[in-house]
Amino acid sequence: MKLTAKLLAGLFLAAGLLNATPHSLDKAHSEVGFSVKHLMITKVNGQFKKFDANIDFDYKTKVFKSLNATIKTESIDTGIEKRDNHLRSADFFLAKKYPELKFVMKSYIKKSDDEGVMIGDLTIRGITKEVKLEVEIGGTIKDLEGNNRVGFSLEGEINRTDFDLKWNKALEFGGVAVSEKVELEVEAQAVEK
Repeated sequence: MKLTAKLLAGLFLAAGLLNATPHSLDKAHSEVGFSVKHLMITKVNGQFKKFDANIDFDYKTKVFKSLNATIKTESIDTGIEKRDNHLRSADFFLAKKYPELKFVMKSYIKKSDDEGVMIGDLTIRGITKEVKLEVEIGGTIKDLEGNNRVGFSLEGEINRTDFDLKWNKALEFGGVAVSEKVELEVEAQAVEK
């Protein structure tokens, strides 16, 4: 059976994809960061330096239709080489065996034109868990070269032990060296392809 252009347009419209356009991540103006409490008293911040994502965004409805991201595990950077090497080791990310972290969006719940919730599967160390990320759309703009751009922030938290990142040490006064809760913070710009 041949699908005419009109029928295809109808199918995409019914699926809500007609106005969604593919975007690539502007890595020069994006960051993938995290923070975790150390010794129960202060947060240590870090980021991943190498990452990429493909995004479908609908400018008319202000809705994400898809977001698939990959992050290079070896690129973790907390500013302390010894700590970064420990994070790459088998105690944490086991980076040689699992060179990538992945996120695949499953759905997007729109709260307003500026806010929503992105639900997707996060894979770390070969373990996949569903996560919810709060989304704030910073805005859309046509850049100096005439390209459409969308800027957005993602925030959420995970329990690192769910992904077999279990290393820790008990403190003699109570508590542990590293919190199980990890806060995720992403700042991103995406450019229409």
